[in-house]
Amino acid sequence: MQTITRIALYVFLAALTLGVSARDLSQDEALRLREQGRIIPLEKLLELVAQRHPHASLLELELEEDDDIYIYEVELATRDGVVRELEFDAHTGKLLKDEEDD
Repeated sequence: MQTITRIALYVFLAALTLGVSARDLSQDEALRLREQGRIIPLEKLLELVAQRHPHASLLELELEEDDDIYIYEVELATRDGVVRELEFDAHTGKLLKDEEDD
């Protein structure tokens, strides 16, 4: 029984560590990265979102750094009322994820 408890504790700690690895960036950091050409402009990101989901309403937008990779995380509501979560590589604009949000 102690072995199972110890394994569960290790799994929990590993999951906690993984969850902490991504961090949200401030507006000042995002502006600096944009000026350096390290991330695409917000206007370009919104064009990519609109191409994929026309007429959707933007609910939330975050710029995160995870293991030195910048990711735009976008949450939107489609015309049908479905909430979707999209992730884009903030440097290239490549779509990384597009799925229905729970």
